[in-house]
Amino acid sequence: MSKQEDAAALAAEKQRIIREGELYRIKVVHSKALVGQALQPDALMHGAVEHAVGLAQARLGGLLQPGGAGGFNFKSLKSLMPYALTIGSFIARKRLVKPAIALAVVAGAGIAWLMRHKRPPAE
Repeated sequence: MSKQEDAAALAAEKQRIIREGELYRIKVVHSKALVGQALQPDALMHGAVEHAVGLAQARLGGLLQPGGAGGFNFKSLKSLMPYALTIGSFIARKRLVKPAIALAVVAGAGIAWLMRHKRPPAE
């Protein structure tokens, strides 16, 4: 290789390294902005609520697993009772009995409608 080719290759390598450094600096600035956003109180609260909801879904999903072909078994119903008592006492304490009954009626009607309009399984 000639000296001009070596110089051109060296210049191209320098430009590549400079571009990599610029990209790295941009990534660092972006990461700092993301961390700053994630540490805002509303973002922290949103993350905590999402975590709590996910935990509750996982817990209730495990409790509501059917014990066999018959649906609920006595053991799963027994394990749900502390949750039901806690929710019931909260509803009674806050005097939300009528709205809770209305919500239960609407949920029951929705479930009945879904069960009636359920498609037969494809064979």
